[in-house]
Amino acid sequence: MRIHLAANLNELGEAAADAVLARLRNAHSPGTRPVLGVATGSSPLSLYRALARRRNELPPLRAFALDEYLGLPPGHSESYAEVVRREIVEPLALDAGHVAVPDGSAADPERAAAGYEAAIAAAGGVDVQILGIGNNGHLAFNEPGSALDSRTRVVRLEESTRQANARFFASLDEVPTHALTQGLGTIRAARSLVLLASGEAKADALAAALQGPVTEQVPASILQLHPDVTILLADGAGAGLSPDLLSRSTLVPIP
Repeated sequence: MRIHLAANLNELGEAAADAVLARLRNAHSPGTRPVLGVATGSSPLSLYRALARRRNELPPLRAFALDEYLGLPPGHSESYAEVVRREIVEPLALDAGHVAVPDGSAADPERAAAGYEAAIAAAGGVDVQILGIGNNGHLAFNEPGSALDSRTRVVRLEESTRQANARFFASLDEVPTHALTQGLGTIRAARSLVLLASGEAKADALAAALQGPVTEQVPASILQLHPDVTILLADGAGAGLSPDLLSRSTLVPIP
């Protein structure tokens, strides 16, 4: 596990870009596109801004988003398909035809989930998965109680998650109650994980995830089971981490 304590969000994004680009270069082989897993939310924004500035360093990619709300109409401004287009595809000049997002408007969401899982496998799996962490320790939309070996599926969102995301909608009533999400087992199958977090509000969740037991009640605790994890923190997100954990981790430089 590598932990980077950044001085500010700009440093956080640049360090994360270094880590992602290095791993994508190592994953690239002639005639294939490395696979990047992309996350939405506020945590990875500094990374995407840094990658946009350095997009000439990106190889041709395939990308898979972590999750999508169920029930929003196509083109809704807060659907993750639209967020991925605005914040990732266009700034990074990615080929939209090689970027996949779960189909939140599918008539049969469970079938769509199985198809998405199969598409990731057909692409050879994810080489580098970008992650954020929720205040309750969730990864993607895997809420507390999610099975550690879960795969892409339909989930019900906890009220705390809906309240946290209500800032993107006109009211809490407009926030969907269900979503399609890659499972914890799907995330663990990625070859490298790169997690970003900022702000003291994430400190307790990170401390539980990295220092507590591996448990379904803290979905992000699966990070402890992965052989290649890079964690980048700013603005107090690492306040709950013990000196012992930091001493056993590889600190800067990254990668």
